[in-house]
Amino acid sequence: MRPLWKGAISFGLVNVPVKLYPATESNDLKFNFLHTRCKTPIQYRKYCPYCQVEVPPEEIARGYEYEKGKYVILREEDLEAIPAEKTRSINIMDFVDLEEIDPIYFSRSYYLAPADMGQKPYLLLKKAMEETGKVAVARVTIRSRESLATVRVYGPALVMSTMFYPREVRPVTGMPELDFQVNLRENEVKMAVTLIKSLATSFQPEKYTDTYRQALLQVIEAKIAGEEVEVPARPEAGKVVDLMEALKASIELARQEKEKVAADVEDRKPRRRRKTS
Repeated sequence: MRPLWKGAISFGLVNVPVKLYPATESNDLKFNFLHTRCKTPIQYRKYCPYCQVEVPPEEIARGYEYEKGKYVILREEDLEAIPAEKTRSINIMDFVDLEEIDPIYFSRSYYLAPADMGQKPYLLLKKAMEETGKVAVARVTIRSRESLATVRVYGPALVMSTMFYPREVRPVTGMPELDFQVNLRENEVKMAVTLIKSLATSFQPEKYTDTYRQALLQVIEAKIAGEEVEVPARPEAGKVVDLMEALKASIELARQEKEKVAADVEDRKPRRRRKTS
């Protein structure tokens, strides 16, 4: 991997030189849009419908629409005059418990590795965070955009996750569908709790796979090979007549699945050979 940039974690008077690496990547399959007649990739042009011409880069400006159809123009010198943090520094402001941060605030994650001469302060920060159980809340600027972020221990490394500011998280009250009244019976709640407990297990990320991506690759490979693409029939969605019956059936299915998984694990265990006399 190549680092995105080199900078430093700053907390108190301590600076930790670090390198920033992307921690995640998208495995989405990318498609080109083609003209159906000739199968040529479609070009996207920057076109002005008023002047009816293609606009070159030097004639394009940033415009903020403050009213419908009214724009204020921002030039490079306007952006440079903003007193933003220009240094490549991850400035730690607070240390908090991770459980206090709702996952809705997290955006993208990056690995932090020690840069030259940064091994000792890097290990010192990591060790102190491990012993206190705290995560750092910081401010960082990446590609001219200032973000809120957390820095936490992740295995042998530190990982930084950029975060949304509170104003960027939409209020949950914006959904009118949540304004309803329903009476739940006590036995329905108990059955739902039983179902959750029957499905409860430890989080093992490797067990979850992108089934849609796998199916899409199979379709692509079949088309490349010139084979007919077979699409399995979709099961008809049955109507849930009785909520309690659906809960009972779900609990039984969960029990059967756990027994199947346990049997598979047992079958994979090496068998002891019997001693022969």
